[in-house]
Amino acid sequence: MQQLVSQLPSRHRLLILVVSVLLALILLIPSEQASASRNSDTPDAVIKLQWDSVQRAQAPTAANTTTASNATAISEPNEPENTAPALNWQTVTVQSGDILSALFRKAGASQQSMQQILDLGRQTRTLTRLFPGEQLEFGLDQAGELQQLRYAINRLQSLEISRQPDGSFVANEVSKPVERQQQFLAGEIRHSFWQAGLAAGLSEGQIMQLAGIFGWDIDFALDLRAGDHFAVLLKAEFLDGEPLGSGTILAAEFTNQGQHYQAVLHTDGNYYKPDGQSMRQAFLRAPVSFQYVSSNFNPRRLHPVLGTVRAHNGTDYVAPVGTPIMAAGDGRVTHSAYNELNGHYVFIQHSNNIVTKYLHLSRRDVKSGQRVRQGQTIGRLGATGRVTGAHLHYEFIVDGVHRNPRTVKLPQATPLTGQAKQQFSQNATRLLSQLAEQQQQYLAARQTADSIQTAP
Repeated sequence: MQQLVSQLPSRHRLLILVVSVLLALILLIPSEQASASRNSDTPDAVIKLQWDSVQRAQAPTAANTTTASNATAISEPNEPENTAPALNWQTVTVQSGDILSALFRKAGASQQSMQQILDLGRQTRTLTRLFPGEQLEFGLDQAGELQQLRYAINRLQSLEISRQPDGSFVANEVSKPVERQQQFLAGEIRHSFWQAGLAAGLSEGQIMQLAGIFGWDIDFALDLRAGDHFAVLLKAEFLDGEPLGSGTILAAEFTNQGQHYQAVLHTDGNYYKPDGQSMRQAFLRAPVSFQYVSSNFNPRRLHPVLGTVRAHNGTDYVAPVGTPIMAAGDGRVTHSAYNELNGHYVFIQHSNNIVTKYLHLSRRDVKSGQRVRQGQTIGRLGATGRVTGAHLHYEFIVDGVHRNPRTVKLPQATPLTGQAKQQFSQNATRLLSQLAEQQQQYLAARQTADSIQTAP
């Protein structure tokens, strides 16, 4: 073999050498699996090799899937929101003489829809009792069919009627949320109680309510002085940010000529003193709303007509002609008549041998023998009889002796006892404590404001 190779030309021998070297190299390079077998003697290496193979086998499929998924997401159009079509709202105001069918016609709603709504019964019966000035709101669809109906029953409640998918109607009463707050208001009288109340933030109704609470202890027409002050803790209700009614006074304090009076509301709706005694007494201190008074109680004064010193055993209240005059307490009318001295007058006999007299009325609203209740209007203020101007002359007589109705001790109503008193005392202690705390803050704020104003 060697001789044969040696006899070949040199070019052929070189070619054979190159081919031999290449074959040797091919035989010496191991395969991938053989290399892996030689370098990986543990099962973990085998598992890793198999997992890598699986990943390489699945990689194209995953890539294709992702690409397809992305393509699908991009190509999908945005679905429109499922919103109901807007309604055409018609507001109809009730006029005098209008009936419900006429209101439906004005709004373009069918009589069939009206009958369906009325057939709902009690909830929609209020629609048959509408008053001029009230309004109905009709929500019609594009085809002119009634879909919704709204009616404000009052400030707090409204009736809402809606058509269902099956064509029937359903009615619901919706209540607006009411916000409740506890407020503290205080003021000092400088010119009049009315002005002081308004300046403190009290409404006209709250001013009258406060005077009514303390009206058995204080004559608001005569007893008030500059420097008297008051404080009120009340529960107020608001609807849409606006006050709802006058609110309820929970506790109040009034200082009149150095005398302190406190009142707390009980669960029975009445006001009591901190010890459970009723604020209500058998007699009002004044039989007329507080107004300017021409003369105080004075047993010796110069008579305005006769010009001589004569006893003036009573109290004169000056007010416009026609002002209502109230019975100071429960009793029976013994006199309802007229004479040149007293003009129109009314006498009332009460229990405990007490008589009240009301003189110079412009009109009498009760008759002799009639039973009257405290606060009942018995006549109107006037200028009849021997007088120089319109006023009420009021007398309070106990056992035949004239007494000052502004200072005489009066019998009280039944006080709280037992469990009711215990419950009231706990509530009163809490409310009066809050009232005192608020007053301290109020006075501190006033002192700060006064010091700033007086600072040079």
